[in-house]
Amino acid sequence: MKSNPLPQQQPALPPLDEPYTFWTGCAANYDTRIAAVVKAAAKVLRAGGMTMTFLGEEEACTGDCARRLGEEGLFQQLALQNIATLRRHEVKCIVTHCAHCFHVLKNEYPRFGGYFAVYHHTELIAHLLRAGRLRLKATARPLATLHDSCYVGRYNGVFSAPRELLQAVCGSNTVDMPRHGEESFCCGGGGANYWYDIPKQESAGAIRMREVVAAGAQTVVVECPFCLKMLELGAHGAVGGNQVKVLDIAEIVADALGEGPDGVAS
Repeated sequence: MKSNPLPQQQPALPPLDEPYTFWTGCAANYDTRIAAVVKAAAKVLRAGGMTMTFLGEEEACTGDCARRLGEEGLFQQLALQNIATLRRHEVKCIVTHCAHCFHVLKNEYPRFGGYFAVYHHTELIAHLLRAGRLRLKATARPLATLHDSCYVGRYNGVFSAPRELLQAVCGSNTVDMPRHGEESFCCGGGGANYWYDIPKQESAGAIRMREVVAAGAQTVVVECPFCLKMLELGAHGAVGGNQVKVLDIAEIVADALGEGPDGVAS
């Protein structure tokens, strides 16, 4: 299934010297596995010299899942609450690791007056790398493949940034699955499916992990916390899936930061 990318509402190149608010999202606040992704992303962004603040307890759910489940009133209530909070803190630029938060903040909040420059963490990290503000170690790594999330890829047209990062870390030791880019396959967590279950012969996560194994990859790199969790769950239903590591792109970049103060380029 293809989805046409939504029109861009901000400059193609994100500003690197503006203060950013890091939107952590619900998953990172309730799941220690996802909290590790936020820590890795913050480490990399700060290594590139970026300034970030966090809303802490003032950050509420974006309302993405509520809207997908048909709770439009709850979504609008959360959206207006978050917009008021962001305005009070005079936020102009937002970065988030969550594909769902990224899509909603960028494309659905403007209808309610929430106009902010919103970027996915892969966009900022890739721009830092291109600008020479990050130095990565060249080390041998297992064959890796990228799983394109729906909300980063098909809905918002961000395909090159995560691949630039993956190749910068793994070199030529990467492989694309047959279904990738605009033809990528959903992890199964979209449309609020993460929050409920229906009878099925095989989960979408297990199907995707079979494709990872078939590609010969030992690591599958993701760009969304829901993809991470769905593929980890799917690994149990795919032969050989338990031998594959599921990592966020920020985690592999953080692990590859070079020598010096937090990997800052000289």
